[in-house]
Amino acid sequence: MTENLGELTITRELPAAPEAVFRAYVEPEQFVRFWGPVGTHVDLDSVTIEPRVGGRYESTMTMDESGQSFPVAMVITEFVPNELIALKEEAVGMRSTMTFKDLGDGRTEIVLHQQDVPGMYLGPEAEAGLNSSFDRLVEHLSSLAG
Repeated sequence: MTENLGELTITRELPAAPEAVFRAYVEPEQFVRFWGPVGTHVDLDSVTIEPRVGGRYESTMTMDESGQSFPVAMVITEFVPNELIALKEEAVGMRSTMTFKDLGDGRTEIVLHQQDVPGMYLGPEAEAGLNSSFDRLVEHLSSLAG
């Protein structure tokens, strides 16, 4: 088990209703359009999302330039449609919770809270990577609306 060192919370406002944002996280065809920072991609055949408590939430992110891959295997520990997805990455013990709050006018506040985060996933680069992925999600959601 990796030594767990901290917590990370990111809050973002997204240009879509909670139902649309939630679907982006549970439908593999949408998930691959935004997951990972700029300069990475996720192949659809690497994604398994079983949207229920106890379900798998797995994907492999690949660096575009080097081809280096980063598989992630998580289990869904809490699942409330359009409101909450909680995950645990068994390999390192990290827990992630995403909450989806309706702000009205077709906007959603998403809060990503991670606990028991290993040191390699903390710091400015990790936070920038997550924010880059959120930026890609904004672009994806905007493309669905327009």
